[in-house]
Amino acid sequence: MRNTVVVCLLLLVSALSYGQKKSTNNSNVARPKLVVGIVIDQMRWDYLYRFADRYSANGFKRLLNDGFSCENTFIPYTPTVTAAGHTCVYTGSVPAINGIMGNNWYRRDLKRSWYCTEDSSVNTVGSTSAAGKMSPSSLWTTTITDELRLATNFRSKVIGIALKDRGAILPAGHSGNAAYWFDDANGAFITSTYYMKDLPAWAKQFNDKKLPDQYLQKNWNTLYPINTYAQSTADEKNYESVLAGEDNSFPHVTNNITKNKYASLRPTPYGNTLTMEMAKAAVDGESLGQTGNTDFLAVSFSSPDYIGHSFGPNSIEVEDNYLQLDNDLATFFSYLDGKLGRGQYTVFITADHAVAHVPAFLKENKIPAGTLSETVLEKGLNEMLEKRFNIKNGVMDVMNYQVYLNNSVIKGADEQKIKDAVIETLLAYPAITNAFEFSQVNTAPLPVAIKNMVTNGYNQKLSGDIQFIYKPHWFSGGDKGTTHGTWNPYDSHIPLVWYGWGVKKGKTNRETYMSDISATLAAMLHIQMPSGCIGQVIEEVMQ
Repeated sequence: MRNTVVVCLLLLVSALSYGQKKSTNNSNVARPKLVVGIVIDQMRWDYLYRFADRYSANGFKRLLNDGFSCENTFIPYTPTVTAAGHTCVYTGSVPAINGIMGNNWYRRDLKRSWYCTEDSSVNTVGSTSAAGKMSPSSLWTTTITDELRLATNFRSKVIGIALKDRGAILPAGHSGNAAYWFDDANGAFITSTYYMKDLPAWAKQFNDKKLPDQYLQKNWNTLYPINTYAQSTADEKNYESVLAGEDNSFPHVTNNITKNKYASLRPTPYGNTLTMEMAKAAVDGESLGQTGNTDFLAVSFSSPDYIGHSFGPNSIEVEDNYLQLDNDLATFFSYLDGKLGRGQYTVFITADHAVAHVPAFLKENKIPAGTLSETVLEKGLNEMLEKRFNIKNGVMDVMNYQVYLNNSVIKGADEQKIKDAVIETLLAYPAITNAFEFSQVNTAPLPVAIKNMVTNGYNQKLSGDIQFIYKPHWFSGGDKGTTHGTWNPYDSHIPLVWYGWGVKKGKTNRETYMSDISATLAAMLHIQMPSGCIGQVIEEVMQ
């Protein structure tokens, strides 16, 4: 009888403990305290190794040595640009499904370019500027962050942070508690009325520190003696862009910039440091990972993109930026260890796209390359249509390597002739190797891999009529700096490294895709995949 009583008491205690656990954690499913999604804007995969000799032990190397690296991760669509990249990472889908087919696209109904997160129905919070009139209203699908909120009956917190609005908003999804981005007008992080009516106290306190002013006073000097940057070309090249208020060589003087001074913070490593500090403030202010629910912090480091566009992959600026970003990551991981406990949070780090070499740099080294302005293409096509068909403004826009025809003036018996003439004219440019109607992509003379990327990037309601493809090392742009957006590996091969709770050590060289990230997170967290997800679970990652 006594043994029976003891057993009953033990069962009662166990039941009460389970009830307490369930009420605290809201689930008996094993999950990390916090998921940290890190997207580095414009990171080539090879940067993981190119600058590794001077990375610290606790930044990128910590991820590579103790985490799991998917060495051959590719973007499965075109164009390979920021908004589409962040969206694919967090939705597991592609522009054909999620509706975010670029940073901008042409809206035929409005007869103008449309920005991916613009929303005139909301207002700025935290500033008097219009920089906060943004929301995820153009996103058609759920994100993995939405699915986490749904799975926990909205108890999990989701916060998105970036200098760029699209880098914060799209990862946070539709149901995110907040997204914060940087406003050049006042040098502070802001949000919109889509999320809240007023900034929380912790965000106001963070902005009151005026960290951008402190960073700009320091100027940008190299972390190491400049003559030790063996992975870079010479410091000053005439094909590099000039930063606001100064020249294109070190030291980059920012302490005397008065006009649009906060915008000058973006193309410096201090933009990364500011973002990292804001992320730490959010963890503290929102008690992320400390409430018994699995929370999600989506952080995008935008400064590498600004720096990369201006100076290119072989510049001292890019090399120094990644060395300093490595230190910021080490600081951030150390902070999370202290706040949540090592092994209690899950991190993935990837990129929204990579980047091409500066064409002038390649030509300097006997590699063929070049640029062709979309403005030149649009002008040339319209001149051709007027001359041959007596049609004015037959092309509405050229963007994202697509031609938008003015359907109101080309419909009729000559429609196919006009399309054929546009394709013929495009192919006459030496820089362009392929041009075809989207409806004819299956018969276009292209490798299957490129056809798949074009198909995944084609949205029947939003895309243009004709796609064109450049020769390798050619892109739409000017004569300084570089860009991204094409199918080529230098734009589409991105890093993907997993670390922390639920992740085993190792790597794979099999081909994986950006769209696999959300599918893998869903499996790891035991939640539903996003509503448009086409990715596959990377099973090797999980313990």
